[in-house]
Amino acid sequence: MKKILIFYGAYGGGHLSAAKAIKEYIDTNYKDTCETMMIDCIEYINKYLNKISTTAYKEMAKKAPWIWKRIYTNSSSGTLSKITTGANYIMSKKLDIILQEYKPDLVISTHPFSNQMCTTLKKQSKITCKIATVLTDFEPHSQWTVDSDYIDYFFVSNQEMKESLYRNYNVSESKIFVTGIPISNKFKQHFNKDAIYEEFDLDKNKDVILFFAGGEFGLGRKRTSMIFRALIRLFKNTQVVAISGRNKRMYNKFRSLIEVYNAQDRIKLYEFTPKIPEIMSISKLVITKPGGLTTSESLVSGLPIIIINPIPGQEEENANFLERNHLAFWIKKNDNGTRILKELYRHPEKIEEVKNNIYKFAKPNSTKDICTILISNI
Repeated sequence: MKKILIFYGAYGGGHLSAAKAIKEYIDTNYKDTCETMMIDCIEYINKYLNKISTTAYKEMAKKAPWIWKRIYTNSSSGTLSKITTGANYIMSKKLDIILQEYKPDLVISTHPFSNQMCTTLKKQSKITCKIATVLTDFEPHSQWTVDSDYIDYFFVSNQEMKESLYRNYNVSESKIFVTGIPISNKFKQHFNKDAIYEEFDLDKNKDVILFFAGGEFGLGRKRTSMIFRALIRLFKNTQVVAISGRNKRMYNKFRSLIEVYNAQDRIKLYEFTPKIPEIMSISKLVITKPGGLTTSESLVSGLPIIIINPIPGQEEENANFLERNHLAFWIKKNDNGTRILKELYRHPEKIEEVKNNIYKFAKPNSTKDICTILISNI
């Protein structure tokens, strides 16, 4: 029985979702030959450090995104990069405890912190297992490539990332696999669409737009409300499923707008739903900030994306990739969002052009491909 240890970090939901998708696939398809354990690397080292650091990340992303952008940019080189790498070197001593107890044949990391801790231990000959890193965005960052000689596999979302890792970060080309970001197998399922329309009280003869308001980050509340109002006013023959997430103020604002425009019949508002794959299967497009996982899920579902409020740093880089490759429409900070939505409303063929382009980049078998490569080589 091969042992596989999956590390993630709770900085945004993407790293956790990617780790869950991998664990779920291995547990389902390789249960007779492999066992898995999934651990939040910072939570394991120190739960108070994890709480402080994840809270600080969320607060910076929400209230001072310019600070987070500076940290993200500076952590790729210079003093801050050395501090981050040095901190991970120290923390690796604690992580080594679970590695020595579990004795994995393979470690999979969906966060660069655990990646660096494991390469530190491998460099010291404290562990000998294979190490795989799964990058969860659409552009690389140097924190993923520290001590890359000790990493056996890099899984990336697109060909541009592979070329960048090889040319700019000196990662061996033979180690890099363009598989896509791992997502839940639910996004490949075939749903009873009539049942979904009925469950969400939607008219199956009208188009559906899925709107993510930004969740707990609640970036650009005023701007998000403006776009939501424009959707209600402009797309009168279209239905909207809006997800406010852990943001009560946003939920209440959306609810008041729905009441003002008497749009309860065509605007459905939820704080949360576990049925995002089902809703995506009946949607025409999605409006969201460009997190790596949400973006991958949207592409696999064949949905053009309207980008709003990216977190400076990794999400802005994701947005640049999507816009550059004609996979999304980006409503930027100084853009007139209403005007852009009007243009799309008047020219739906532009949405269809993007939709046709999506299939070149969607990776519906990402999780399967990652697991097949790894398990066939341990």
